[in-house]
Amino acid sequence: MTTDAAEWSPARIRRAHLTMRAAFAVHGATQGSFAARLPWIKDHLGLGAGTLGLALVCPAIGSSLLMPLAGRLMHRYGSRHALRLLLTLCAATLALPALAPGLPWLCAALLLCGASAGTADVVMNALGIAVEEHKGASIMSGLHGMWSAGTLVGAALGVPAAHAGLDGRVHLGLMAALLAGCALALAAGAPDIRPGADEAAPPRFALPPRAAVVIGVVGFCGAFAEGGSSDWCAVYLRDVAHASPAIAALAFTAFSCTMTATRLVGDLAVRRLGPVRTLRAGGMVSTLGALLVVLAHQPAPAIAGFALVGVGVSVTVPLCFAAAGRRGPVPSQAIAGVATVTYTSGLVAPAAIGGIAGASSLTASFGLVTLLAFGLVVGAGVLRPPVPRLPVVSAPKGLPGQAVGERPAGSDRSRGSRRP
Repeated sequence: MTTDAAEWSPARIRRAHLTMRAAFAVHGATQGSFAARLPWIKDHLGLGAGTLGLALVCPAIGSSLLMPLAGRLMHRYGSRHALRLLLTLCAATLALPALAPGLPWLCAALLLCGASAGTADVVMNALGIAVEEHKGASIMSGLHGMWSAGTLVGAALGVPAAHAGLDGRVHLGLMAALLAGCALALAAGAPDIRPGADEAAPPRFALPPRAAVVIGVVGFCGAFAEGGSSDWCAVYLRDVAHASPAIAALAFTAFSCTMTATRLVGDLAVRRLGPVRTLRAGGMVSTLGALLVVLAHQPAPAIAGFALVGVGVSVTVPLCFAAAGRRGPVPSQAIAGVATVTYTSGLVAPAAIGGIAGASSLTASFGLVTLLAFGLVVGAGVLRPPVPRLPVVSAPKGLPGQAVGERPAGSDRSRGSRRP
């Protein structure tokens, strides 16, 4: 992929960075707005908890199926137009679930929401990595921090709307129009990366590189701990730590706020420590937090444990996406592979924790979270940048095929001589 040199002037790099921060915030706000009105959709359609749970599988299915197409769209239309199209669609489809007249239509709407959100996610991360490389400093954690902040803002705006009894179709329709307008406006500041003249189009569907799969496994561990904690922390406080409903809600608040704050400042740690040591330190913190949750029988230590889990896993997904984007000739393909694995983890985690809790206990479920959090410590090394292979330069003199500075076979050094 190529860009005009003017695209990467210092002023344009700063503008591109701000654009991507806004894009991540808009994407997050769509997810937070939907989550805030999910109870309204459930009541409006008269769905049970189990039926709604099955419907909520559809966004992950839509994302997994169509994320590999993001690279094809970038190749055909350029990164700027791909971002404008996909992020606008992601915002516009926010209105569809509230308009669904029944369960089949809700599932179809959620498939479209997941497909547009997943493909937009791949394009945003690919552009974020491109900006990071030209900026010469880590920015991916901060970009994902803006996504978390957007999620909190979207959810917060839904609270007064729900309290006032505002119809979900009106609320989500207005938010969809507002966020789609923001997406159309901000895309103009994104870098326009286009394929070279002799660059072949990426395949529509292809397996990700092996290195991306390994990175995805590490991302799976972090996303499992993140998804399991966010979905089950309030239940854990109520059923295990015997907290009141109001105190139990503080667990999710502590988890979300610490994750958002740590992501916003996480780039400072990456610049100082590097991605491997940063992830390893985060894995140790999240392991300590999950262990504290397992051992806690009072609300205060359990809330502190969930807050530590939020701190520890906050940088996992952005660092995995950044590492994947630097592997292989097609960054979007590697990012799509890692995103598919992490999205699957977010899908599996709540059900797995519920299944283990039903068979044993909720405490045992978070024992699994502790083990997977420790997996970040063990697997952090996969984020280490690949060592470039130096080309072998033929020597002007000497034996055929001998490289510069290479001693011929039978020399003093090859016989084990210690002379310099």
